[in-house]
Amino acid sequence: MNTVATTKMSSKGQIVIPEEIRKALHLKAGTRFVVLGEGDVVVLKTITPPSSDEFKEIILRARQAAYESEMKPEDIQEAIKETRSEKCKSQLIPMS
Repeated sequence: MNTVATTKMSSKGQIVIPEEIRKALHLKAGTRFVVLGEGDVVVLKTITPPSSDEFKEIILRARQAAYESEMKPEDIQEAIKETRSEKCKSQLIPMS
């Protein structure tokens, strides 16, 4: 696969991924990306959900970490409550 191609950004900030690269990477309409930018470098990384087996492994590791840290269900509920509260506060629009 040729991994080098050129493209340009539209006035709306849209960029077309060249067909050859889309086909080689099996990219379809609706594929989601994380966009990383630093200096003059922009990197697109596809977001792929974990497989069922990978997800099970993630859950097992999380449960093990919770057990080792002696985390209780109340601790989890409190963390969720705090996170939701912070998210709500960050979404408030200041009145001017």
